[in-house]
This record gives sequence, structure tokens and C-alpha cells, in this order.
Amino acid sequence: MPLRLLRKSPRRRRGQALVLAALSFLVLALMVALSFNLSHALREKVSLQQHSDSMAYSMAVMEARALNYYAVSNRSMAATYVAMNSMHAYMASASVTGEMMRKSQINYYIIMAMEFAQCGCWTCIQHCIHGLQALKIAGKYGKAGKNYDDKVKELDQNFAKVMKGLDRMVDFIHASQAQVHLRTLQALRDGKSYGLDKLTQYNVPGASTLNTAVGGLNANEFNCSVDGTMGCTGSVGNSDPETRSKVMTEIANASRSDWPANRGLTLDYPAHLHPSFLKELGKDIPGEGINSPVPFTHKGTAKTNGGSGVEGKSVSASEKGLMYNQWKHGTGVPLPYSAQVTSEGSSGSHSPSGAHTGQHPFEGVNAKALTSCTTGGNCFMKFRANDDVNRDYGQPRAYSYVTKQFRVGAKAKAPWELNNSGTLKFTNGETSANLKLAAEEGAGLSKAIVYYHRFGKGGWREPPNLFAPYWRAKLHPFTQQQASQVLTAAGNSEAAQLVSSSPGLSL
Repeated sequence: MPLRLLRKSPRRRRGQALVLAALSFLVLALMVALSFNLSHALREKVSLQQHSDSMAYSMAVMEARALNYYAVSNRSMAATYVAMNSMHAYMASASVTGEMMRKSQINYYIIMAMEFAQCGCWTCIQHCIHGLQALKIAGKYGKAGKNYDDKVKELDQNFAKVMKGLDRMVDFIHASQAQVHLRTLQALRDGKSYGLDKLTQYNVPGASTLNTAVGGLNANEFNCSVDGTMGCTGSVGNSDPETRSKVMTEIANASRSDWPANRGLTLDYPAHLHPSFLKELGKDIPGEGINSPVPFTHKGTAKTNGGSGVEGKSVSASEKGLMYNQWKHGTGVPLPYSAQVTSEGSSGSHSPSGAHTGQHPFEGVNAKALTSCTTGGNCFMKFRANDDVNRDYGQPRAYSYVTKQFRVGAKAKAPWELNNSGTLKFTNGETSANLKLAAEEGAGLSKAIVYYHRFGKGGWREPPNLFAPYWRAKLHPFTQQQASQVLTAAGNSEAAQLVSSSPGLSL
């Protein structure tokens, strides 16, 4: 009996080992499957995060390109206003010729009177002859003045057409800015327009598109970077049109060359007037004597809004000086002459009036609210500065939030998931438990910023603006508030709460 017991005991131990081995293989198989699922989920998560980063960066690049386009096109508008200033300067210079002739005419009437006053006796008959000659010269000056007015009159209609064409050019440039703004907004809202959808196809096929609410945050950020647009919350308000117009007006006036800004002030005849006119004025008509503008008095200028303000409501140019004539025994007096050309609203003014034929329309610089410039109005894109460091001084940010199902759900493609649900159910009597081997869904959260930086020494000191194309894009870390805002907008309230309750969390 003891011998049979000794023989049965080893068989019992071998049966227990088999059971333990089977259980071990099961646990090992589950661990292998779990490790495969974990590595698959990690790889998908890394790919999804990289895709989210590329999405945020790409949208920021689109914004930077739009802002750079605004800067270049704003410069084109300023150049157009400079061209308007130059056109007015040319017209004022041409218009003053008739006035200079007429002031010489008045001076020769004075010289005539002085000569006649001295011809009271037979021996002074030479003065009478000079008086008659002075009268004849005065008539020639009057005729020449009328002739130059007529010449300018022929130019006036063409001048009005040029002004209208330049005004329309500004409208067209702004219309292109408005189109760029709308299309950029569309891409920021949906994250797939204008080629952005190719990022998903290339990086992570099957990932979701940009969350709609997060796209709304991006659109708001971009709108808030431009002064005068609609749909901006959480930043400074829009400035009034007059304040915006001052910026472009000052840029346009500062961009003028010296000639339209400050011409004249010469020792002799104004050098910018045509030599044939100066020869006729000083020599051909009188034949001799001193017949010229008084040195250092002839001057002219042209600028946008030629009055004391800088709201850009008009373009104006003026030319003025003193005309002096001396001939034979008579001397005239320095007589002031002037010419002014102004374009404002649907009309304008032109002095002397003999050179004027019609209207000189000018819509003004940013005379309307930006949102009212869709059909016309010289508007432009102005940067909306914000002195709040938490708003990055008004520089826009681009957010990305995308998701993807990590579980494949097909045993043929992912056998490590063991079944289509990726779960195992264990039952022990009345107790059961589920073991999830495959992660269901992952999310990628990213932020990029569009920032302004001019090249060279002191480039960071230049404040952001829309007149220099130095806008760039880069990925940027989240603040807790920003991350919570984006997660809340995306509907991931649990993650938003986790971020908010974890101070110092690296984002």
C-alpha cells in the first residue's frame, strides 16, 4: 500500500504543472497581445500628434502669408496715393503758369503808368513810347496767361480720368485683400480647404478633420489681428475709420519724394517749370529787363489731405510765390501768385478757375468701415495692436485638435487585437470582468503662433504692423488657459478639467 501511494504522487504533481503552464502561456499571450496593442497605439499617437503639429503650423503659415500679402498690398496702396500726390503736384505746377503770366501783366500795367507819368514834356517823349511798349507787353502777358490756362484745361479732363483710375486701383487691391482674408478664414475654420486636406491623407489617413469649434477659435484669432473686421471677441475693439485712415495717410505722405513734398526755393527761376515757359516769361515777351519770380519765394507741396488734419479725406497740391518785373524806367512790385488743385469726395477745386473743366473725385483714405468696403471705398488692412502680453500683443494663434480611432477592429489586419472588439471577458461564477487590449481613440492637440520679426539688429523692437512683410510662423507651447479653452471647445471636458487642475503641467 505505501508503495502504490508513492507511485501515484508524482503523476499528481505533473498534472498541476500542466495547468500552471497553460495558464502561464495564456497570460504570456495576453501580455504579447497587450504589448503589440500598446506599441501600435503609441505609434499611432505619435503620428497623430505630428499631424496635429503640422496642421497647426500649416494654418499659421497660411495666416503669415496672408498678413505678408496685406503688408505688400498696403505698400502698393500707399504708392498709389503717392502717385496721386505727384499728379496733383504736376497739375498745380502747370496751373501756376497762367497766374505768373497775369501777375507780370499787372506789373507791366504799373510800369506803363510810371512811364506815362514821366512823359509830360516834349523832351520826355521817350517815356511815352516806353509806356505804350509796356502796355503792349502787358497785353502779350495777358494773352499768354489765357493760352497757358487753355493748355492746362486740356489736361484737366485727363487728370480727372487718371485720378479715377488710381482710385479704382486702390479698390481692386483692397478687394484682393478681402478675398485673401475670406479664403484664409475658410481654411482656418475647416482645416481642409486649399490643400490642407492633403496633410491628413499623407500623415494619418483616417484622422478626423479639424474640430469645428476649434476652427472657430482660429477664425476669431485671425479676425482679431486685423483692425476693422467682424467676428473678433476677447481683444481690443475696432478703432474708428478716421483713426485707421491716419495711418495710411501718414505713410503715404512720408513716402513722397522730395519734389511733390517740397519743390521750389531756388536762387532763380523754379527749376521744375518747363524751360520754354521760363524763356517766354523772362525774355521772349518783354525782350529785356528783370522778369522772374522773387528768389526763395516760389515753393509748392502736395499731400494727402492737404489741410491741417490727417484723415485722408482729400488730395491737394499748391504752388505759390512772388512775381517781380523791372523794365526800362519802371519797376513793378512783388505780386503773389498761386495755384491749387484739390480732389475730394465727388468733386474738387481748381485755381485758377480758367484751367478747370470738371470734377476731381477722390473717395478718401479708408473713408468707410472695413466691412463696408466690399463694393468700393479706399480701405486697407491695418494691424490691430493689443498691449496685453497674454494676447501675444495681438499676434494671432492657430490651434489644432484632431482625433483618430486607434483600434483597427479587424482581426485579419490586426490579429494582436484577438477579436473585433479588442476586449476579453473573464467569468468566475457570478463575477465577470473585461480586459481591454486595444485603445479606442487618441487625440492630438497643437498650437502655433504667427509673429512679426524684422531682420537685422533691433528687429525684435519693431512693433507688429501690416506695412512690412516680416510675418512668420512657428509652433508654440500652450498656456493652461489656452489648452483648457481648446479642449473645452473640442468637447473633451475631462481633459480640460485635468489640465485646469494640474498647475505646472508641461504643455
